[in-house]
This record gives sequence, C-alpha cells and structure tokens, in this order.
Amino acid sequence: MAEEGNSLKALYSSAETKRAELEAAINSNTPAYQDKLAAAIATYEKCLRLVDQVALFSDNESVDDLSSNNIQYLLIHYRIADLLQRQTAADRKTALSQAQSSYAQYLKSLDNYDLLSAGDARLFERYRESPNTFSTASTTDPAARRETKISRFREEKEMRQKLDHLRRNPTALQNDDEMYRRLQLAQLAYCTHQAFQSLESIAQEMHILSLAPRDPPPSSNHSDQPRDMRERGGRTDNYSERLDGPLSAGLTGPILSPDGRPLRPFTLLDTRTRMQQGVFRPDHSLPTMTIDEYLDEERRRGGMIEGGGAQSGMSPEPDEDNLEKADAETMKARAWDEYTEDNPKGSGNTVNRG
Repeated sequence: MAEEGNSLKALYSSAETKRAELEAAINSNTPAYQDKLAAAIATYEKCLRLVDQVALFSDNESVDDLSSNNIQYLLIHYRIADLLQRQTAADRKTALSQAQSSYAQYLKSLDNYDLLSAGDARLFERYRESPNTFSTASTTDPAARRETKISRFREEKEMRQKLDHLRRNPTALQNDDEMYRRLQLAQLAYCTHQAFQSLESIAQEMHILSLAPRDPPPSSNHSDQPRDMRERGGRTDNYSERLDGPLSAGLTGPILSPDGRPLRPFTLLDTRTRMQQGVFRPDHSLPTMTIDEYLDEERRRGGMIEGGGAQSGMSPEPDEDNLEKADAETMKARAWDEYTEDNPKGSGNTVNRG
C-alpha cells in the first residue's frame, strides 16, 4: 500500500509538472503543444486508474477521514477535464463531451464528501437537470444575470487571493498539516468555481456546434468522383472565373467545317493588342457623343420642335414697310369676321334643341 502511494505521488507530480509547462506555453495551436497536452492527459488518466485500484476514495467516508495528502487527488477529474477542453481535435464535440463528463465526475466526488457549498450544490443540481442548457446565471433576466456574474467574479477574486496567501510560505506548509489542509480545501473550492464556469462555456459551445451544417458522409469510391463542379461539367481546361467570359463561352469544337463553312459565330481581330484592350474594360456601355452633339443630331433629323413656352404667346411686331404682308393680314382678319357673322356661336349644335 505504501509502495502504491509513493507511485501515485510520483505519477501525480509528473502530471502536475507537465500541466505547468502547458500553462507556461505561449502558443497553444502548435502540434508540439497538442502532443504535450495528450501526454499530460494520459499521465492523469494513469493516476486515476491507480486511485481506483487502491480504492483511495469511498462513498462511505467523510472529508475528515481523508488525509491532507490525499485531498489533492480529488482534482484528477478536474485536471483531465480542463486539459480536454484545450484540445483542438477535428472531433470537437467528442472532446467537449468527455470534458463535460469529467467535470461532472469531479463535482460528484466532492458532493459525496459534502465539500460543495450550498450555492454550488444548487448549481450542481441545476446542471444535472439540464446539462446541455446549463448556465450559472439567469438567461431570462439581464439584470439578475449581471448581478450574478459580478458576484461570482468577486468570489473568484477572493478565492485567488486566499490561495496566494496560503502559498506564500512553502516551508510553513510542509511543517503545518492544518495549514496544508486548508490550502488543499481552498484549491478545491477555487477549482469548483472554475468547473461551473467551464460547464456553462461547454454548453454554449455545444449549442453552437449543433447549429453547424453536418459533413457529407464519406463515399467508398471517393477517389473516383470528380473533385469539383468544373470536372463534373467537363470544364477542366483553361477554366476562368470571369463573369464576362469570351464571346465563344460555352461553344466548343472547330470554327470551320472541312469545306470552309462556318460552324459557329466568331470574330476576327487584327492584332493581339486589340484583344488585350478588351480585358480591362468597363462593365457598362460608355457614351459615344456629348449631349450637345446629340441635340444637334436630333435637330438635324427633325426630331425636335422649336418654340413653345412663354415666348410662343407673344406676337411679333408688324413690319410697316411690308405692304403685302399687311394686306394679307387684313384679308385674313376680314375673312374671319365674315365667317363668324355667318356662323354664330352655337349654331352647329342642334342635338339638344327643343
């Protein structure tokens, strides 16, 4: 038993060292970091198997039955869950589900030893009722949610300050079992607080992942399938993403028949430069003449009516020297007077007369 305890202590110390190296790493997206992460998880899992073999914890015990040195092993499930949550594997849902289960197992072990406070016990019961929608604060009342978040932030700050205070004198911790026990219990309280925060984060991420489109099922003859729509349509040669393709887009085959007859429309260009000029061109038709040139052309074609407006109602001043025009105007006025005398107003309307 003592030999197994020493082995567990050395194995747990090794796992803690690997975890400290991971927390000191700058970039967590490198393959080397992920390899160290997997190694640390494997070491903690070995510790967990050894704890189960020696039956270190029992449901029939209380926290007073635990030695100060063995309290730290209650954190194994929490450490595994925390490391699983940092994995960037392709199957993110599986990693989150495993982390969620490890957090729940950690909280269950604390609940067995009555190490959860009244508030944490209520949160754990809420999590058990609905793990996929778990939240540490109200999701319907923004004001209550804000107050809860502020309160939990203050609690976390106080727990961190307490841990820092207990860790300031490592020598005293080695000689004072009571202070060392207080440190272990404070560490459990802090990790419990972080566990509920992580469970809320996992529930939110799982919800987002559930909304993502599913990947198509892999096909057995995937290598025989065309790689994209261009290959399926037979357009693998000189394919371009231009929206305004060449005039012959969609027309394939020879231009002329063997006897010289055109088989499809085509355009003859004098030089390659003229073809290049059509590449960087506007996507709209440019004007070919100015407005003044257009008006002059319309006036020449007779498409415009001159006059009109206020000036059209003004009669020109008569020319006193033009006697012929004066006589023509006099005769026109006399003819109009004779017509109005012979045809009085209303003489042509005989329909409604009695």
